[in-house]
This record gives sequence, structure tokens and C-alpha cells, in this order.
Amino acid sequence: MPPVFEVKDSTFERDVLAADVPVVVDFWAPWCGPCKAIEPILSELETRTSGKVEFAKLNIDEHPLTAARYSVLSLPTTIVFDAGEPRETLIGARPRKHYERALSAWL
Repeated sequence: MPPVFEVKDSTFERDVLAADVPVVVDFWAPWCGPCKAIEPILSELETRTSGKVEFAKLNIDEHPLTAARYSVLSLPTTIVFDAGEPRETLIGARPRKHYERALSAWL
């Protein structure tokens, strides 16, 4: 997989829920300013995980079914999926330390 890869409604099951490692999914939209602010934070965290965790992005405008399935109502929302289940949800743009702390069990 590329560093931070795109997932779609049609690929979510295979790429996220059936993944062999935990996957951090960034639910975002092109018009969302705070989404752009956290993008470099998630990219940097991805480079530090050495493949133990994968990072994915899902554009909610293009793929609303998955966002609705996980009750994503605010952007950005980041959800950690492990063994096919959502384990941790972060809502809103936060500082890097907040993501590091919240994701520490997987990083």
C-alpha cells in the first residue's frame, strides 16, 4: 500500500476491515480546511509506524455510505480500525501530540 492510501465505499471492507494490521482512516472532504491541517500530521505518523499501522483517507463527498455507517458527522474524523472494528475515534483537528497519545496503543 502507498503511505496514505485512498479508500472508497467499494473497497472499505477489503482495505480496512479485512486488513492484517490496524488502519487509521481519515474521513475528510476537499472543502474542509481543518482536514488539510491534519494531513501532514497523519502522514508523518504513518512514516514512523514501519508498517505496523496503515493510514487511509476516505472522501465523504464521494463515498458517503461508509461515513454514514460509522456516524461521521463532523470533519475531520479519524477512526482507528483494528481487527475489523472501530477502536478509537478522534473528532476535529487536534495538535500532533493529541494524535500521538490517542493512537499510542497502535503506534
